Amino acid sequence: MGLNLNDKKAVVAEVSAKVATAQTIVVAEYRGIQVGHLTQLRAKARTQGVYLRVLKNTLARKSVEGTQFANLADSMVGPLIYSISDDAVAAAKVIADFAKTNDKLVITAGNYAGKQLDKAAVVALASIPSREVLIAQILGLMLTPVSSFARGLAALAAKKGEGAAPAEETAAAEEAPAAA
Repeated sequence: MGLNLNDKKAVVAEVSAKVATAQTIVVAEYRGIQVGHLTQLRAKARTQGVYLRVLKNTLARKSVEGTQFANLADSMVGPLIYSISDDAVAAAKVIADFAKTNDKLVITAGNYAGKQLDKAAVVALASIPSREVLIAQILGLMLTPVSSFARGLAALAAKKGEGAAPAEETAAAEEAPAAA
């Protein structure tokens, strides 16, 4: 059942809103994939914050028209699923990870910040750690010198504490007989 003009306008408006804030769009051919597998792909995309949708190519072309993703319109041929994300890596990662386990999903093209990507570039983009992982790695690097310094101070304090303990014990022992 086809969409009427108002439905088409609504779809274009919805996708255009997603494209306006997106950093990455990945396009893949999904011919021959079972519905259950597509449902799994959609669920994974949802958890990663990726907008995933099967669209008519004419509607997708209208959605990217006049944006940084306009050069992707030439790649919009055949039965395609569109992965759109605000995160630079998430759209590529969701599609590439699924394509590893399902050979019927074929990555055809992508676009990151206005730059056209081929299949190899999309896979390379997908191999970059996510934003959260990169932030955690940077924080780990920043905390390493601080924690090393704290361990050094603790070791120094423990060493001085060991040397001070016998002196305190002898001072306490000398005071004890004097009090008797």
